[in-house]
Amino acid sequence: MDGRYTTETQTALEAVAEAARLCQSVGGSSEAQALEKRDRSPVTIADFGSQALICRALRQVFPGVSIVAEEDTGELVKPENQHLAAQLVRYVNGLRPDTTAEDVLSWIDCGGVEPDPDYFWTLDPLDGTKGFLRGDQYAISLCLVVGGELAVAALCCPRMAGASSQGRVFGAARGLGAFQLPLDLAGDRQPIRVSDVRAPSAIRFTESVEPGHSTHEVSARIAEHLGIAAKPVRLDSQVKYGAVARGELDAYLLLPLDARRRFRPQNIWDHAGGTLVVTEAGGRVTDIEGNRLDFTQGRTLARNRGVVASNGRVHDSVLEAIAALGLGVLEVP
Repeated sequence: MDGRYTTETQTALEAVAEAARLCQSVGGSSEAQALEKRDRSPVTIADFGSQALICRALRQVFPGVSIVAEEDTGELVKPENQHLAAQLVRYVNGLRPDTTAEDVLSWIDCGGVEPDPDYFWTLDPLDGTKGFLRGDQYAISLCLVVGGELAVAALCCPRMAGASSQGRVFGAARGLGAFQLPLDLAGDRQPIRVSDVRAPSAIRFTESVEPGHSTHEVSARIAEHLGIAAKPVRLDSQVKYGAVARGELDAYLLLPLDARRRFRPQNIWDHAGGTLVVTEAGGRVTDIEGNRLDFTQGRTLARNRGVVASNGRVHDSVLEAIAALGLGVLEVP
């Protein structure tokens, strides 16, 4: 990589790797219990601790920077959750000694702003909390957005298999390619590329484990239309983007339909990091109508319906199958 975004890339890689160490500590204990947020999704002290550490790292290197993140301290500061707040501080202190509870809470709430249209970071501190809790895949995703364009990404997948060790960290910078490293960031950055698969029937596609995240029966209809015999690989989190970026899989389908068959808008932190890693690895990411994902609409991808990520070679075939099944006429609520 050349000199562009050098500081941003290294800061992001080190931040997600440190957060992964905290998540691994929590996941290896009996304290990986979940709270239920207002939207009924789960959150753990690993989510909070990861966000605190990453926001701290960003603010230390880039003072005053805008950070748009998933979590806030609303549930954590409730009297009935004081024991969890104390556990959280203890885990953060394991990596950052002498950190106070006030420090941790303030770092978490750094992520509660609206995006700065010129320059902001977006963070999912623990993508795939349900996978994390059941011992399956999860990811930590951090991405810099400059003028609406994805500029730098660090996507950490602590349980993703590597060539010689468990855990992968993916990195990318606009126009400079994508790479992977082991979880400890040791050694040279290994460039990654998407697969060469071109035949639609040969596509190995991935989708969410949770049927509430993506409508499995619609994905099955798309696969049938394309003549795909292989069953989908179901993975939690933005690990799916990493698998496509390094050529392990060929396409990722996200079809988040609600009970009225309308597309639910997606949060930007759920896709920014993975999108840049895939595109810089030579792939393509759009919504189901072929539009680029639009990161200029605040905290959600309000102008997009669903997501298709692929090696690029099979992308048009997937979009044509979706169009043939009439999914593009459905509305965002």
